Parts: sequence; structure tokens; C-alpha cells
Amino acid sequence: KLIVANGVEKTTLKEVGENAGYSRGLAGYRFGSKAGLLEFVVRTIGEDWLRDLTRATEGLSGYAAMAAAIDEHLKFCLDAPDRVRAFYILWFEAASPDSPVKQVVSGIHDRRRRDVARWVEQAVAHGAPRPLLPANDIAGQFNTAIVGIVYHWLQHPEDHDGVSQLHGNLKHTMKRLLEPAA
Repeated sequence: KLIVANGVEKTTLKEVGENAGYSRGLAGYRFGSKAGLLEFVVRTIGEDWLRDLTRATEGLSGYAAMAAAIDEHLKFCLDAPDRVRAFYILWFEAASPDSPVKQVVSGIHDRRRRDVARWVEQAVAHGAPRPLLPANDIAGQFNTAIVGIVYHWLQHPEDHDGVSQLHGNLKHTMKRLLEPAA
């Protein structure tokens, strides 16, 4: 809540401890530093997302896996907005050269890209036509679009219809990218 309300820069370990009902120094003891706290937040929410994504896409490949992942992402954003907003505020903060969460976010981003490429490759291996673009290019487009949708959502958190429409548009785009090469 503090990251969403105050931003990364103005969030302090003291406030985190007090907000959680701890003594002033317990957050510092628990996380070691503000960087440790931020990494904990990204890892924890990222692991929750991975668990939900894995459950939603289990046994699926190709477009079916992508559509399930997109639907799960929309649900992820709308079901716990403050928590997920904090995650994505830190995600964008990772672009800063001295960000304490840069490596963690990079790992999550790379994992997402590998997963999407694997879904495409699995579908082709199971008889789906080879798509217009290579699997890694489709995965890059998928990730880029998700990040763009998230940015819109961060700027317009009340725009649930628009965010839902953007997720739907991404499903349509992915379906088109998976059409067979001519």
C-alpha cells in the first residue's frame, strides 16, 4: 500500500514496519534494507503470479495457452489492484540503472518470454501450422503488449473496461500472429 500511495522513493522501512504493526526496527531487521524489502515484494508477488499463470495454462499450448495467460493477467490485475500496482511500479522502477530489483524483474521478464515461445513451439510440435513469425518474435510482441497494457492500467486504474478491451485486443493480435505462414 505504501509503494502505491507514496512511490518507491518515499517508502521507508520505518513506515513499512509501523504500517504492518511491527516495531519501528523490525522491518529493517526482517529485510535488511529498503532494497531487500523491494526485492521481497517483487519476488513474492511474482511467485504468486507464476503459480496462478502455471495453473491457468497447465496442459495448454499455442493460442489456448496465450489466451488463458491473458485472461489470468486481467484477473491478476483486477482482483488485487494495490498489490499488483506495487509490483508493476517496481517493475518500471527496474529500468533505472541503480534499481535494486533490476535482476529480479529481468528474470521474470525472461521467464515470461521463454514461456510464450515454448507455448508456440509446443503447438507446432503437436501439429499446429508454423506461424507467420518465429516463436521468439511472437513472445517479444506478447511481452511488449502486456507491459503497454500495464502502463495504461497504472495511469488509468479506474478504466476497467479499457483494460479489459486491451487484453481482448491482445488475444486477437496473438491469434492473428499464430496464423500460418503463406
